Amino acid sequence: MKNEVIVRCDNLVKIFELDEQKVLALQGLDLEIEKGEMVTILGKSGSGKSTLLNIIGGLDTPTAGEIMVGNHNLSKMQKDELEEFRKNTIGFVWQKNRENLFSYMTVIENVMAVMNYTASDKNEIREMALRLLQDVGMESQQNKFPSQLSGGEQQRVAIAVALANNPQILLADEPTSAVDSKTAHQILKLLYKLNKEKGVTIIMVTHDTALSDKVNRTIMIADGKVSTEKLRIKDYDVNFSDANFSYRDDIEKEVHEEYSILDKANRLKLDDEMLRQAGIDTNKVKVTIVDEKIIIEKESLEAK
Repeated sequence: MKNEVIVRCDNLVKIFELDEQKVLALQGLDLEIEKGEMVTILGKSGSGKSTLLNIIGGLDTPTAGEIMVGNHNLSKMQKDELEEFRKNTIGFVWQKNRENLFSYMTVIENVMAVMNYTASDKNEIREMALRLLQDVGMESQQNKFPSQLSGGEQQRVAIAVALANNPQILLADEPTSAVDSKTAHQILKLLYKLNKEKGVTIIMVTHDTALSDKVNRTIMIADGKVSTEKLRIKDYDVNFSDANFSYRDDIEKEVHEEYSILDKANRLKLDDEMLRQAGIDTNKVKVTIVDEKIIIEKESLEAK
């Protein structure tokens, strides 16, 4: 049974004007993400993946199309409404640690800074912040400043900050790109744990295919549209108490299936590698149906 859809993108278009030139970042993108999913958005630089993340988070608005997050139609919201939406619905984890944390505040002060509270309930809020730091394994570092932490520790604190107002969705833009592979593995373990235990929807933008292979759904963006999706056939049997947190890398390729996406106009995008392997190097193809399968072949010599 299909779960509740928490993010719905309908024919999203985004045009930027740079140096008097118009750049088409999103070109009629359609996408649905269900509540409680943990997904990665994968794509080359300039594919539109970060633009999509910013629109989902209410940091930017589409030029055309509609974006629904829960019951919020972001396409029709004003600036002050979007600010309130971000405060109450979205948690952000950015690639650069300086964008996540205040350098002049301690770890626990950073978490408390984004919470809504008055002087009278400061002690209660401090306890809530400490519990969040416990969730990310950083309670022992609560009185340190960000400069006293490693890159991985800073990202852990950033995740606690992102969760401080109990958001429905956690958006992470390249959350492991600035750390080594071991630390990246630990951060992903933490995100996976939070997704499973707290039910928060997690959407990560990445260029790292190794990272994207660790989640159940990867959405590939190309030329401003969803091109393909990779779905895990079966879920990981994860033991969060296991310090090694093995993802069974030996069967990675056996438990994923990749699907091409038909848009609402029934158009199908084939990537360059597919065309190369099929030997298709022209803009004309032969399409036939054989045993309920659609066969796409290169143009025959006889047809020329």
